[in-house]
Amino acid sequence: MSSSSRGPGAGARRRRTRCRRCRACVRTECGDCHFCRDMKKFGGPGRMKQSCLLRQCTAPVLPHTAVCLLCGEAGKEDTVEGEEEKFGLSLMECTICNEIVHPGCLKMGKAEGVINAEIPNCWECPRCTQEGRTSKVKGGRERHLKKKPKPPLASVEGPAAPSPSPQREKLERFKRMCQLLERVPDTSSSSSDSDSDSDSSGTSLSEDEAPGEARNGRRPARGSSGEKENRGGRRAVRPGSGGPLLSWPLGPAPPPRPPQLERHVVRPPPRSPEPDTLPLAAGSDHPLPRAAWLRVFQHLGPRELCICMRVCRTWSRWCYDKRLWPRMDLSRRKSLTPPMLSGVVRRQPRALDLSWTGVSKKQLMWLLNRLQGLQELVLSGCSWLSVSALGSAPLPALRLLDLRWIEDVKDSQLRELLLPPPDTKPGQTESRGRLQGVAELRLAGLELTDASLRLLLRHAPQLSALDLSHCAHVGDPSVHLLTAPTSPLRETLVHLNLAGCHRLTDHCLPLFRRCPRLRRLDLRSCRQLSPEACARLAAAGPPGPFRCPEEKLLLKDS
Repeated sequence: MSSSSRGPGAGARRRRTRCRRCRACVRTECGDCHFCRDMKKFGGPGRMKQSCLLRQCTAPVLPHTAVCLLCGEAGKEDTVEGEEEKFGLSLMECTICNEIVHPGCLKMGKAEGVINAEIPNCWECPRCTQEGRTSKVKGGRERHLKKKPKPPLASVEGPAAPSPSPQREKLERFKRMCQLLERVPDTSSSSSDSDSDSDSSGTSLSEDEAPGEARNGRRPARGSSGEKENRGGRRAVRPGSGGPLLSWPLGPAPPPRPPQLERHVVRPPPRSPEPDTLPLAAGSDHPLPRAAWLRVFQHLGPRELCICMRVCRTWSRWCYDKRLWPRMDLSRRKSLTPPMLSGVVRRQPRALDLSWTGVSKKQLMWLLNRLQGLQELVLSGCSWLSVSALGSAPLPALRLLDLRWIEDVKDSQLRELLLPPPDTKPGQTESRGRLQGVAELRLAGLELTDASLRLLLRHAPQLSALDLSHCAHVGDPSVHLLTAPTSPLRETLVHLNLAGCHRLTDHCLPLFRRCPRLRRLDLRSCRQLSPEACARLAAAGPPGPFRCPEEKLLLKDS
């Protein structure tokens, strides 16, 4: 579809989220506004579900689920360094057509967009600027923000007349007041006579006032004409006539309108609990309960479970049970869409494989904050800009972390990952590292130095399996650090992979005898290690001998 055929609202408007950085986002609730008084924490019913008036964000950002309309990918400004490249890969929302696109995906030639400096990721796209569309802020929102001054009333005959006299203004105000009052009923014949007199005098007055009304460009009001009776049988009294203006007592005044409260969206109630039985078409329930069906579903794979979810609504809810999804594999995906992320969070897997994917930092942080029971996380082949989300996400149940073959990893970046978070919560006395409970760590292909190994020994003391294969800086001093008397890994290390470490020599082999629990030692592809020295280590062993199924691969039966 061409851009000219789309209307100004072709793109679906996305609700923005808090920036969590401005002054309004970081402050606390006031407790006095009507939104705070509605909150349950302040004793209210909790129906409005709105934030405090003083905590309304001044720079809302796009949600994490926003993707480009053209390529279908999320913002990737964290993967580049240059300012122009970051702008080309960031998501921008147009204030006119509401389309969210990457500026690099638009091919408009020399056309440029108008960037909004007040709201992040907001602009007027080049397509709307080139077609000359007007902004919605100018056309629709200014009416609510600022009233436009009324233009001076033009004369019918020519130029505008001079300003009316004060007596004329008082008469006009009096006429408007009389039109708003309640009309009185015709109760006596004398009133009809007076009405006839007032009609005649009112006619003469209307003839006298006609030039003034023509000068002001106004037509005589329908309520001020010589109408006698309306539908309700009540007589309209002409203000300013020779007769009595109003007859007393007046009719009952209309009741005052109740003040209209502001309307707000009320969130739906929480989902109902899952049914324990399967309803059939005949109206009865299936004899097998939910627990029996789940035991049957545990023998199915991910593809078969997705097919079962299409059978009925009850099976669809049962198949989301986290016991059926112990591991989810999203590896080798070019990009992760918002439905994928929502599906992962809803299934709550214990192991998640995101190796060699284009996951962004925002997506990974959003996932980790919602997967508190995650035990295994594979991020091999991802960029460090994405993996850096581990530095700000709590992972209390993590036992396996795979960071193999991540590019551009330095000691300072590993220090941020290993050290405890600098901003501890109030009342927290101990500062534990993020990898305190990790038992298996895979760091193959990284540029690790001895300084990083010292931090690893200090903040990951429960490691039982360590993969340092193909690390160019690992040598004999690194093995001495791992097997030193002060090293906590000396008593806990069971599997050690040093394959491809070309700086290892035969002098480091006796140091492995300090590890009594060592069951697997991989020294393959180490050029400076001789097979004879490895055979002597296998024959002697720490507590017992090793067996060598392959050259420089030492195994011990448990």
